[in-house]
Amino acid sequence: MRIRTPASLFLAVLAAVLPTAAHARTEAPPPACATESDVDFPLTARIRGGPDTYPAGGGYGTWYLELTNTTDRFCGGIHPVVVLVDDKRELRASQPVLEFYAPDREQPHPVHFETTDEDELVGAFVDEQAGFEGFAVEAGRTLTVKVRLALTSDAAAGEVVAQAAVVQRQGDDGDWVGQSDDYRFRIEPAPGKEAGDTDPDELARTGIDATGKLLTVAAVALLTGGLTATQARRRR
Repeated sequence: MRIRTPASLFLAVLAAVLPTAAHARTEAPPPACATESDVDFPLTARIRGGPDTYPAGGGYGTWYLELTNTTDRFCGGIHPVVVLVDDKRELRASQPVLEFYAPDREQPHPVHFETTDEDELVGAFVDEQAGFEGFAVEAGRTLTVKVRLALTSDAAAGEVVAQAAVVQRQGDDGDWVGQSDDYRFRIEPAPGKEAGDTDPDELARTGIDATGKLLTVAAVALLTGGLTATQARRRR
């Protein structure tokens, strides 16, 4: 089981998701942290510290996404995009409950997933309702982003691969600036409960409302909309 290259995956997302109007951005976009002469990604990304298993219907498991700026340029407007691929292609967008923490806020931001036509789940680190404008990584520095993940009780047992692509948002455009290693884990039934049993109260707590889903569609489309014009500058 492999995750496809981010370029082809993002093209699949654009084909699967109808563009929706996003919040207008009045501020100037950050300076590009990738240049035309770069042959490597300006940011390296690494996932570390996650558990090997997640019980369906269980609590959160915590992991960390490290973003390292390998250039002498400031990188702002950075939005990781997490891709989840399960071996059975049975995982649904409502079942992973993913949240990330930003340095300037104690409460986590939710990540809402969309399903591509290849049954991959894609979730961007965006939260415009809370005013999150992306991460900033200083030149030569590493930013560590705390992430936590849980699975609803109706998630089927199986193997999952998680990967993070990194996008720099440039107004209504986006530039692919990094890609993480794979994080592999297994979903297991919670003790005393068969995977597939649904707890209505749990789903009510972790479900996605219609407004949140529309904002997610808009944000993912906005983040990935310009990649076709910039991906040729990046080496696999």
